[in-house]
Amino acid sequence: MRKSLLPAAAAAATLAACSAAPEARADDPAPRTLVATGTGEAAAAPDLLTLSIGVETEAETAAEALRRNNVQMQAAIDRLKQRGVAEKDMQTSNFSVNPRYDYQERRAPRIVGYTASNMLSVRLRDLDKAGVVIDEVVADGANRLNGLSFGFSNDAALLAKAREAAVADAKAKAETLARAAGVSLGPVIQIQEGRAESPIVVAGARMAMAEAKDVPIQTGESTIAATVTLVYEIR
Repeated sequence: MRKSLLPAAAAAATLAACSAAPEARADDPAPRTLVATGTGEAAAAPDLLTLSIGVETEAETAAEALRRNNVQMQAAIDRLKQRGVAEKDMQTSNFSVNPRYDYQERRAPRIVGYTASNMLSVRLRDLDKAGVVIDEVVADGANRLNGLSFGFSNDAALLAKAREAAVADAKAKAETLARAAGVSLGPVIQIQEGRAESPIVVAGARMAMAEAKDVPIQTGESTIAATVTLVYEIR
């Protein structure tokens, strides 16, 4: 009985495979498409300032250079706390103690002292007091400022506007291209998004205490940019 069932089962399997084969073939041509990429921007006054404050000290010994550095940096940190800067908004970004060498012809370099450097990344949320805060931490011993960048504590609303502008730009480009090519736009079959934020950045510079009086801080506007790519089916 088993022998008589096997040929029948094989025939049934073959028939099923033949029936399914037309569904598995991709005979239909791929849809014709048109791709358009749009960009959009949204700008607003920033409410966050990030800067790097540093202390660099020199001494004949590494221990003394480090001691002086610790004193000046702690004074700067204490001042930031007095001005309402939270612990979460302060983070050490770089620390080093390196020898200083005297290089002379025909002589091996010799160590003449040590330099200690400590950099602190700080976020200031009260921009109206940013200039005063910088003045005070420099007066307390900070002698390096590596850069300023403005941004947003919450950029969701601004990003939504940038996205809307990017989609509108992509749509307009697609319509122009379709009209010029003599085709009609069908439905959007794919959407891709990219994003680029463009904060205002002030290049870093070394500061001397005498230069730190009345530091002017102009916040201006910061921009968030978005890119959107739309893929249309065309007829």
